[in-house]
Amino acid sequence: MLKTFRIGGIHPPENKWSASQPVTPLPLPEQVVVPLSQHIGAPSEAVVQKGDKVRVGTLIAKAGGFVSAAIHSPVSGTVSRIDTAPDAGGTARPAIYIAVEGDEWEESVDRTGTLKKDCTLTAKEIIDRIAASGIVGLGGATFPTHVKLTPPPGNRAEVLIINAVECEPYLTADHALMLAKSEEILVGVTLLMKALQVSRAVVGIENNKRDALGLLTERAAAYPGIEVVALRVKYPQGGEKQLIDAITRRQVQSGALPISVGAVVQNVGTVYAVYEAVQKNKPLVERVVTVTGRGVATPSNFLVRLGTPVRKLIEAAGGRGEAAGKIVGGGPMMGKALAVVDMPVTKGSSGILVLPAEASLRRPSKPCIRCAKCVHVCPMGLNPTLLMSASEYQRWDLAEDELVTDCIECGSCSFTCPASRPLLDYIRSGKAKVMAIVRARKSVKIE
Repeated sequence: MLKTFRIGGIHPPENKWSASQPVTPLPLPEQVVVPLSQHIGAPSEAVVQKGDKVRVGTLIAKAGGFVSAAIHSPVSGTVSRIDTAPDAGGTARPAIYIAVEGDEWEESVDRTGTLKKDCTLTAKEIIDRIAASGIVGLGGATFPTHVKLTPPPGNRAEVLIINAVECEPYLTADHALMLAKSEEILVGVTLLMKALQVSRAVVGIENNKRDALGLLTERAAAYPGIEVVALRVKYPQGGEKQLIDAITRRQVQSGALPISVGAVVQNVGTVYAVYEAVQKNKPLVERVVTVTGRGVATPSNFLVRLGTPVRKLIEAAGGRGEAAGKIVGGGPMMGKALAVVDMPVTKGSSGILVLPAEASLRRPSKPCIRCAKCVHVCPMGLNPTLLMSASEYQRWDLAEDELVTDCIECGSCSFTCPASRPLLDYIRSGKAKVMAIVRARKSVKIE
C-alpha cells in the first residue's frame, strides 16, 4: 500500500501538461534584474557598484546575516544601476540591474558535463561551500540551505528526506529535472548525508511520476543508505510536516521544527543545486521553471537564469502576458498572482501559470453552510472557518489560540468550500497579524 500523510488532504486536477517536456535552456535576455531579497531572512547586501564588470558566478551581494544568502551574477556584463524593482506583489525592493554582454563564466566553475561522485570535503566544508554558493530551498520556501544543515544545539538529524513530490497542480519542473539529472541528484543526496552525518536518506516521489520513480529507484541501488519511496498522490504532500508524516510516521508538533523528530527535508531541486555547488563550484545562478496554463501554446520546462523577466518565459512558451487574465507565480494552490509581468525570475520561482480571463474569475462568495468540509481537508487539523471569522472580526486572541500560525497556506480549505468563501485570504492576513503581535510581545520581554 502506498504511503501518504494521515490528516486531511485533497485531490485537485493535476493538469501536468508539461510533464513530457524536457528541460530547455532559455536564451539570455538583454538585461537581468537581480533582487536582493530572494530568500527567507535578512536581505543580501550589494558588493558591486554601477559600472562594475561581472561574469556568470561573480559574487554581487553577500549574505546579510546567518539566516540570509549570497547572490551571484547570473550573466556576464556591466552593472547598469542599483535601484529598486517590483516584487510579486508590486512592492519596490532593492535590486541590481545588469546589462548582458555575452556569457562569460568565472574560471573556477567546472562547466563540463562529467559526473563527479567523489568528495573529500568535510561536513563543515560542504556546508560552507553551500553557504558561499547562495543555495536556498528551491521548492518555494527559499530557506537558506546552510541554516537547515546546522541544527540547533541539542538536536540531531536521524534521516534526510528528499522532497520530490511536486504535488502542486500544473508544475513539472522537479519531475523534468529528475529525468534529466538523476545521477547528479543522487550524488547530491550523498553530499547532504555527509553534511548532516546521517546514514539514511529517503527520496519521496508521488506515484504519478512513474518514469522518475523507476529511474531513481534503479540508480539508487548503487548508493548505500538511499531509499526511494513511492507515495500516494495527495495534496499537499509536499509540505514538510506532511511529507515527514508520510515517510516516517512521525508528526511534528505545533510550533516545532522538523529536526525535533530527527528529520531534515530538502527539495530535489535544492539537492541538484548542492551537487553543482560542491562538486562543480557553481553558485545558484539558474533554475528550472515550469511555464504552463491555458494562456500559453506550449507548456514547457525552461532552464532560466535568475533575473530574467517573466515576460520572456511566457513568450517562449507561446503566450502573451498582456493578454492573460491572471499570471500566477507558482502553482494554482499556493502561488500568488503577479502584479507585474516584467518581474524577474528569482530563486523561489518554480513555475509561471498563465490563465485566460474566463478561468481567473472568482465565484461569488456565499454564507457558510457549516458543512465542515474545510475542517476535514485541513492537513494541519485546524478549523479554517473559525480562523476566517476570527481574522475577519479582528479577534487576534482567538486566532492565536486556534493556532492560526500553524497554517501552511496550502489552500485546501478554499478549494473544497462549496460556498466559495475566501478562507485562505482571511487566514493568511490573520496569520501575518498574529505573527507580528507575537514578535512584538517577544521583543518587549527581551527589553
